[in-house]
Amino acid sequence: MKLNNLIKKISFLIALLFSCLSCSSGNDGGDDAPVATGPSNLSVQVEVIGKTVAKPDGDGSGKIKLTISATNAVSYKVLIDNQLKEITTGDFSYEFTASGTKNYPIVVSAYNGSQFVSTTTSVNVFVARKILWADEFDVNGAPNTSKWGYNTGTGDGWGNNELEYYTTRPENVIIENGILKIKAIKEEYMGSHYTSARMLTKGKFSFKYGRAEVRAKLPVGGGTWPAFWMLGDNIDTAPWPACGEVDILESVGNNPNVNHSSLHSPGRSGNTPDTATTTVPNSATEFHVYAAEWTAESIKFYVDDNLFYTYANSSSTPFNANFFLILNLAMGGNFGGKVDPNFTSATFEVDYVRVYN
Repeated sequence: MKLNNLIKKISFLIALLFSCLSCSSGNDGGDDAPVATGPSNLSVQVEVIGKTVAKPDGDGSGKIKLTISATNAVSYKVLIDNQLKEITTGDFSYEFTASGTKNYPIVVSAYNGSQFVSTTTSVNVFVARKILWADEFDVNGAPNTSKWGYNTGTGDGWGNNELEYYTTRPENVIIENGILKIKAIKEEYMGSHYTSARMLTKGKFSFKYGRAEVRAKLPVGGGTWPAFWMLGDNIDTAPWPACGEVDILESVGNNPNVNHSSLHSPGRSGNTPDTATTTVPNSATEFHVYAAEWTAESIKFYVDDNLFYTYANSSSTPFNANFFLILNLAMGGNFGGKVDPNFTSATFEVDYVRVYN
């Protein structure tokens, strides 16, 4: 029922958009100009690439082909996947990229001058999940500089009154035996009482829509604050929170085994209402997968593939542009809280980071 209503609305909007063009103009002083014969007999055939009895929604490539024909048509417009395409032939190919199986409405209009005719159809398409970017941390030593950069220094508390000084030293960030280790240390360094590391893909990788996940084991200790999160790529021209922030993994040592997932945006930053928590047993002794699946319609948060929070996305939010990834281990601050006076060091261990379509 919802799909039928959507198709009707799309058809109505297209008809309304071009209705003023379908009327011939009058001329008080002379004969009317010849009017082209309007198109008719519009036909649309949809082929899902790789479709078989065993794979009724295609081979996972997300590719389809339209064969369009109409009497007296000289051009066509195709509204598909929220995009309007203009073509001059009846052959049209398209590739969907959002993973999973989904039904997509398609509106096709045939034109001859200002006259047109439209029809609607829909197609079920399966898109296989594909890795767009990943770091498996399988080479010992410093992280791959083609994938990661760093924020260093205190950042004036990074807006959160944090206590650490972020460095690029191997004491604070290193890969050992297939595991990235971000280590917070209690030590006097450059005027701060703690050191740690903050890695990010800004300027190296960003993406719009898809699934971002990390497999991680969390540090122990009051005041620790590990995180895996994303910021809008436009942060230099649209400062936070206008750029948007998506927190996939946030946990604090003062409240162990609880994961917080949150979104920050204009008017909904700081103590944002767009947040939820879930219990993650043994989060400091076992690896767990923390993930967000992001589309134009929603952002869904998971731990070990268990959905615990769905945010309703829309065109009015910042969450419809490219975002980059961040991994860090903070100490103290507004969220991390009081540091245990007996704290000496703690390690945030990461098995991998992956981004899928």
